[in-house]
Amino acid sequence: MEIVSFNVNGLRAIIKKGFKEWVTNENPDILCLQEIKATKEKLKGVTIAPENYHSYWNPGKRAGYSGVITFSKEEPLDVQFGMGIEKFDTEGRLIRTKYQDFTLLNVYFPNGKMSEERLKFKLDYYDAFLEFSENLKKKGEELIITGDFNTAHKEIDLANPKENEKYSGFLPIEREWLNKLVSKGYIDTFRLFHPEGKQYTWWTYRFKARERNIGWRIDYFFITEGLMDRVRDSIILKDVYGSDHVPILIEIE
Repeated sequence: MEIVSFNVNGLRAIIKKGFKEWVTNENPDILCLQEIKATKEKLKGVTIAPENYHSYWNPGKRAGYSGVITFSKEEPLDVQFGMGIEKFDTEGRLIRTKYQDFTLLNVYFPNGKMSEERLKFKLDYYDAFLEFSENLKKKGEELIITGDFNTAHKEIDLANPKENEKYSGFLPIEREWLNKLVSKGYIDTFRLFHPEGKQYTWWTYRFKARERNIGWRIDYFFITEGLMDRVRDSIILKDVYGSDHVPILIEIE
C-alpha cells in the first residue's frame, strides 16, 4: 500500500498545474492533502482525482484558508473530522480515517510565524493533538500520522539552522514537542530509512530557494511502534512541482 501526503498550498492553483494527471500516474492507495484553501462547493464540477477514490473533506470555515482532504481507494471503517475541540476544528486541520489495521491522521498543523498569539495557538494545538493521539493508542489503535507539522525537528532538517533558531518553525519549544512525540514511541519514518539524509519538503518562494535547495523538512510520516516492521520505505518526492511543498510517501505492508 502506498500513502502519499502533500501540502498543495491551494487546491485551485495546483489543479491548473496538472495535479489530476499526477495523481493518476502516482496512483496512491491513499492521498492526504493539506492547505487546500477551498471547499467542495467552490470546486463543484471540477475533477480533482480519479473516480475510484472515496473523498473526505474538512475545509476551514474561513474562506481561502487551511483545510484538508483524504482520498482513499478503500472505504474507511470510520471517519472523524477534527479533534472535537471547537477552537481548533473550525480551521479544518484534521481528518481521522480508521482502517482494519491502522488509523490514519491527516493533519495540517498551525503556522506560528504570524504573531505570538498564533505561536501559542500552534503550541496549544500540538499539546491537544498529542493527547488526542495518545487516547487513540490507549484504545489499541496503531497510528499513521502525516501532514505538514510546520516545524523542522533537528539541524539536519533545514539548510540554515543557526540563522533560524529564533524563528517559528525551528524554535526550541517547537522542536521539544517533536522530541516529546518521539519519546512517546512515535517513529519518524523518513529518519528510519534515511538516518543521515538531508532532504527537504518545503522552500520559500522567495530568493530562488528551491533552485538553491535552501529548504526545510517539515512534512512527516510518523507511525506507532506496532507498524514499524510493516513499513517498507519512506521517501520525499523531490521532483514534483506545483506547490512550495513536495509530496512525501510511505510504502506499508
